[in-house]
Amino acid sequence: MDLFSLISPQEMYLALIVAFVAGWVKGMVGFAMPMVLISGLSMMLPPEFALAGLILPTLVTNGVQALRDGVVAAAVSVRKFRVFLAVGLICLLASAQLINILTPQDYLLVLGVPITFFALIQILGLRLTLKAPSVGVEAVVGAVAGAVGGISGVWGPPTVAYLTALNTPKKDQMRVQGVIYGLGAVALVVAHLGSGVLRGETALFSAMLVLPALVGMRGGLFLQDRIDQTQFRKLTLLVLLIAGLNLLRRGLLG
Repeated sequence: MDLFSLISPQEMYLALIVAFVAGWVKGMVGFAMPMVLISGLSMMLPPEFALAGLILPTLVTNGVQALRDGVVAAAVSVRKFRVFLAVGLICLLASAQLINILTPQDYLLVLGVPITFFALIQILGLRLTLKAPSVGVEAVVGAVAGAVGGISGVWGPPTVAYLTALNTPKKDQMRVQGVIYGLGAVALVVAHLGSGVLRGETALFSAMLVLPALVGMRGGLFLQDRIDQTQFRKLTLLVLLIAGLNLLRRGLLG
């Protein structure tokens, strides 16, 4: 089936803009790309198209982020967070299969709840603090991230909260997020090849969003140390909060 028999050229142009903005945000703060993509794309496209659209841009940009400090550093991060990754992978593969039984309204609620919750607690300044890594806590957070990520493609909120609670240094956190999100994106590709979400036309759609996402990410990385990141992050979270609330509204009211 031809891609443009399923979406209009205008929707495609808007999707490219959303991908650019999502990449820009990711370059600036190191996360939130899937949330920006899924929130923006869900405003105009069917749920499975929105989910498929974020998969390849997320895979490629997180690969770039994970390997910025080299393969050795990325491997160290994998070993350090192996429990998180292993549990998250299992839960992601399992939950991805639920996409075929969720109604559009249920899907919007699954998206809206974690996005709204994460943005709200960050804006309010609420923060968990852990003195040292805990296998139990890491497994629970990994399970939540994987379960939500398999359905929505969004596993950043619990990951960011956990890394922040450990007071992970900025440079390390950027790399670790890239590693976790990158491996999660690989699992997401596998899971949704199985679920049928990622197929010919949706894979083409997702591939078309990779370039604008990379260009946006490059711009964000260039400005990362040149503007007030605190204010930018607050603005990003406010936008995500509004998007999350709108997803909840659509899920509840139809």
